[in-house]
Amino acid sequence: MDPYNRLILDIPGSKYSGLPRFRKTIEGRFSLDRYNNLTYQIKAPVSEGENIPHQVRLKGDWTLTDSHRLKFTLNKLGRQTLGDQLTLEGEILDVGDNSLLFAVTTTSKRDMRTTYVLELGGVWKADRRNRLSFHIRRESGRYNVLTFNGAWEVDKCNKIVYRYEMADLATKKRRVHTLEFDGYWDIKDRYRISYSFGTGTDSSFDINTSAGIFRENYIKYEVGIGVKGYARPVERVIIFSGRWYLKEDIGVVFEFKYADKKTRQIVFGADFKITGKDTVSLRLKSSEDDKDIGAAVELSRKIFKGDGEMFLRALVSGREQAVYAGAAWQW
Repeated sequence: MDPYNRLILDIPGSKYSGLPRFRKTIEGRFSLDRYNNLTYQIKAPVSEGENIPHQVRLKGDWTLTDSHRLKFTLNKLGRQTLGDQLTLEGEILDVGDNSLLFAVTTTSKRDMRTTYVLELGGVWKADRRNRLSFHIRRESGRYNVLTFNGAWEVDKCNKIVYRYEMADLATKKRRVHTLEFDGYWDIKDRYRISYSFGTGTDSSFDINTSAGIFRENYIKYEVGIGVKGYARPVERVIIFSGRWYLKEDIGVVFEFKYADKKTRQIVFGADFKITGKDTVSLRLKSSEDDKDIGAAVELSRKIFKGDGEMFLRALVSGREQAVYAGAAWQW
């Protein structure tokens, strides 16, 4: 393949085989099927007598290069004619809940440059080293894993952002490329947080952390990311600034803002304990399974205004005992 993502015809056995000036460029573009198999659709006319098909179907597996290009490693059958690997020149254009969009640049014989997009389908995950990865869907329940070896961060709008440097194909100048992931945070336990995508997708970044610190106006975690070339993990600090409140029939809620300026909520169950005249200690539980997440927060009773204050007063007085959001309220 040439630098403009066009296949090269190199006839085996020819005395000119392997010499660039005697190889033939086949104009066309790549496409993908539902299982992300790669096909080269030939669009330029070829000379009579040349046994060239209208398309070339390629068998192999996907990986991601250190420069964030897509690499397709051919199986043994493909190696007889096309070499071991094809690296697509281009850039990651965007990311979705179940997709990765890769922009591919090509050129014609008249030096007209065009760009088209390959959309790979799969799911987003985080590995045990907290690196982001995209699992490309293949046949028979298989997946090829694209591992992003750089460190990600959380911006001021609580969105996961991944940045990397890349060289422009035309100018060769290096520039910073940014990928933004739209999701929402959830807290699984004291040592793990989750960044989930929209409904109807299995994509989720489950991130291993230090012990969470829960305070009256923020939640704080420290994260180590295993980055290639670094002896120690790159450290990131994630701070969610927000407010707590208590809502009957829902539970203990921590509320904070995202990029769209809309508020989002993390819901907990809790065991209550009155620790002073104006304070209450909450032993937090998962709202899904009532499991103790190993974290506690001490809050001023003054922050439970309105309905929350009335509900807390009822709990403290002992007039009401019930199960809300799957968690038992005790004092």
